[in-house]
Amino acid sequence: METFVKRLVTDFPQLTFTAGQAHYWCPATGEVFYKLSAPAQNRDRWSLLHEVSHGLLGHAAYKTDLELLRLEVSAWEQAQLLAKKYRLHINEDYIQDCLDTYRDWLYRRCVCPHCGMQNLQNDQGNSYLCYNCHTEWRVSASRFSRAYRRSAKGKPNLEPLVIFK
Repeated sequence: METFVKRLVTDFPQLTFTAGQAHYWCPATGEVFYKLSAPAQNRDRWSLLHEVSHGLLGHAAYKTDLELLRLEVSAWEQAQLLAKKYRLHINEDYIQDCLDTYRDWLYRRCVCPHCGMQNLQNDQGNSYLCYNCHTEWRVSASRFSRAYRRSAKGKPNLEPLVIFK
């Protein structure tokens, strides 16, 4: 992995690469974090190219869950283009598995805690309004921590939404 990271550092001097506990992009500092201890397996290279893609595309903030999913899709599309430069082929099943974590997270957040209907998030990004029963609920802004749907009216629904590593 160290050799691959050195090549990325050379190829993308506009980004800062920092050893960390996981592969991720930090828009606030312009850093791509990578697992130094990660074995030189394809999926680790693919994930790192995905995070580099976030940086190259200038991904910073998002307001809604759907916007986050769009950013993830575009980063994977860019990663596929970058992979060719490194003579890698990113497995489509791997990409879809990664995107499924976001799709599942989005689905769990959009289900009304009262009637179970799926709904769209409001423009501010932290609440939903059910088109069926008019229940309003809020969701956690974080996609990395355990989140709960909390109804704006009545009792909270303490069903866990999703847990991310």
